[in-house]
Amino acid sequence: MIELQSLDKRYGDSYAVRDLNLVFPDGQLTALLGPSGCGKTTTLRMINRLIEPTGGRVLLQGQDTRDLPPETLRRGIGYVIQQIGLFPHLNVAQNVATVPDLLGRDRRQTAARVDELLALVGLDPGTFREKKPAELSGGQAQRVGVARALAADPPVLLMDEPFGALDPLARDALQDAFREIQQRLRKTVVMVTHDIDEALRLGDRVALMNGGRLEQVGTPDDLIHRPVSAFVRQFLGEDATLRQLAGRRVAEFMVPGPAARTLPSVDEGLNARSALSIMLRDGTDTLGVTRQGEPIGTVRWEALRTPGTGGP
Repeated sequence: MIELQSLDKRYGDSYAVRDLNLVFPDGQLTALLGPSGCGKTTTLRMINRLIEPTGGRVLLQGQDTRDLPPETLRRGIGYVIQQIGLFPHLNVAQNVATVPDLLGRDRRQTAARVDELLALVGLDPGTFREKKPAELSGGQAQRVGVARALAADPPVLLMDEPFGALDPLARDALQDAFREIQQRLRKTVVMVTHDIDEALRLGDRVALMNGGRLEQVGTPDDLIHRPVSAFVRQFLGEDATLRQLAGRRVAEFMVPGPAARTLPSVDEGLNARSALSIMLRDGTDTLGVTRQGEPIGTVRWEALRTPGTGGP
């Protein structure tokens, strides 16, 4: 879907990105990961020409993006940023409909699309359609931002630290919701993140950058178990395998036995890291696991915290 060929961005004598060759496969989420200043966001912004490359090419479905008017290019690419950027004078429905309205789409079809997308990101259309951004929590506003980016059904979605400003529980919930959305829609997603956990949980592939160059690209398992350099090993750290396990669903770690109705409970789809946060908050070492509100089992602290105990 997207190919970067010998991409450079130079400021004076200094390179922000240098000789970057990278392919983003159709229908997969690729996480651009790395320390601050490594060129992640610069690379993302060169894809939709918010920053013009100094050298090299960006190909979108085989076409050089320099051959497209910038506004045409950007209307075909969804864009989600950490600051969200909702228009404060517009309600939620109007914010989500921004790009379809710019493209002259049928208003009735757009209204139906807005309701469909609000439901998709976990916001009841009847409750949220008329709300203004000031009435939303940070997590709700970010969900609206995701819905707006998807409104014109773009094949490509660019995400720049999309969940970084949220508190840990809201971030975990929105990451889980986005993972489910991506499994359904299979967009080509390029996501910039400095959060190793987030990259390992959400990425089909992870591209680790270092000093403007590509250090390694591959699946999360590739980077964890087959690092190509000391930098990769050091950056991911010793707990990378544990963090990857913590992104899996609580249901994968359930303890055999009857479900206890008296325990604090969580949905089976919640990720293990969120469940651990709830246990710490509530001072418990056991949670009930539910499916559609009905208890189906229990999960213990040890099963979530220790690889190979009660889990995969």
